[in-house]
Amino acid sequence: MTTDPGRSHRHILEALSGLLLALFVSTLASTVVTTALPRMLGQLHGSPTQYTWVVTATLLAATAATPIWGKLADLFSKKTLIQVAVLVFVAGSLAAGLSQNAGQLIGSRALQGIGVGGLQTLVNIAIGALVPPRERGRYAGYLSSVTSISTIGGPLLGGFIVDTSWLGWRWCFFIGIPFAAISLIMLQLTLRLPVYRREGVKIDYWGAALITSGVSLLLIWVSFVGGSFDWASRQTAAMLAGTVVLLGAAMWVESRASEPVVPLRILRQPTIALAILGSLAAGTAMYGASVFLTQYFQRSRGHTPTEAGLLTIPMMAGILVASIVGGRLVTRTGKLKPFLVIGSVGLAAGFAILAFIDESTPMPLIGVAMVLIGAGVGMTLQNFVLVVQNAVPLSEIGASSATVVFFRSLGGTVGVAVLGAVLARQVSTQLADGASAAAAYGDATGHAFLISAVVAVVGVVAALLLKPVSLRSSHQPTAPATAPVADDATQPLGVSAGRAER
Repeated sequence: MTTDPGRSHRHILEALSGLLLALFVSTLASTVVTTALPRMLGQLHGSPTQYTWVVTATLLAATAATPIWGKLADLFSKKTLIQVAVLVFVAGSLAAGLSQNAGQLIGSRALQGIGVGGLQTLVNIAIGALVPPRERGRYAGYLSSVTSISTIGGPLLGGFIVDTSWLGWRWCFFIGIPFAAISLIMLQLTLRLPVYRREGVKIDYWGAALITSGVSLLLIWVSFVGGSFDWASRQTAAMLAGTVVLLGAAMWVESRASEPVVPLRILRQPTIALAILGSLAAGTAMYGASVFLTQYFQRSRGHTPTEAGLLTIPMMAGILVASIVGGRLVTRTGKLKPFLVIGSVGLAAGFAILAFIDESTPMPLIGVAMVLIGAGVGMTLQNFVLVVQNAVPLSEIGASSATVVFFRSLGGTVGVAVLGAVLARQVSTQLADGASAAAAYGDATGHAFLISAVVAVVGVVAALLLKPVSLRSSHQPTAPATAPVADDATQPLGVSAGRAER
């Protein structure tokens, strides 16, 4: 089967190899440090606040940069942008591994996050540009598997690295650099992407700055509320008011910009709005399950970091099987809604089981819940992106895809921070009442997953409200006006609107 007359299945797999390798190492970088943080910050003499920011800096930078990368992908060469994102990631990784104090590490992680945000967005966009929606499912399954397994497998790798005496925590950052370099070479040799070039290109710097500032302030509040200051406090009021003002100003600017970073008319489409809502729920599930299950296995059940990572294998297996099988069925049937509904219900059911977790819950029952959650993530994570890509023309696929990834990342970041605050408060209460640490963390984890189950139900509602989607067999809702031209970094800007690169 071929996707178009110029691209065979083999050619697309060759192009995907470099894309997926870059995506794997970049996503892994976001989670590999979680089990290494105590030793890492101990050697760098970091404070508890800096401990939080080593993780938050990457997530914040990646989330805030996502819509900007997406808009740039609609204006410039996608291939060049992916290569730039890889180089930014490598620079951040190298700087993080060489850091001599916690401040340098946090700054390096922020730089690394900008590259991570670009790769997570641009790889989705690249697949959308390579493959028509009807056939995208068979390839989106690979993408979903790589994203989910690298997210969940990060703590396992981090535990192995810090438990291996001849490696040390700095290799949490160094280990991805050679693979990123290999992906850069593979991308140069195999990747050819459609890019629409237009005259009079304008980048909405004001909109980008306001969106970045508003999102950053929101994530800063989420990171510190309940710890450095109370939920009901002057700091909370100031940060939330500032967030509302900044994002309100961003919406005003975006509604008037000729080239908005986040096109508001896309968000007004019911199908896209529901896909974003469902994607937000899926992102919260994926990140929350990764962080809190590994923490539960260590603190409540007494396992080592490596063992905790191994115990999440049922979830990784669920993701792998569901994303690949589901992707092929999507391509065969051309239907998305049934898989989104089934996947969303699986997520909700898995978290509903984990809502009753404590320090003595039978491991087989936890395994069943993890399989359900993994299968749910595998069926929803990329298919919600595919819903949006199917609804827009190729010239807008960058901004639209980035918008979905942005909200998914935002949901995961905010969700982890809020659930972490809930868990910490429950642990403190349980310990004050005389419970053991294992019992306290077990019961608190159940409370956190109860909230996750409620969020997952929102995803079920979004999937049910979606109108049935039939995937089209071409890149455009209507035939493009002109034929594509060759993809070449030397191709000058200023080619008339509607022309494309191969």
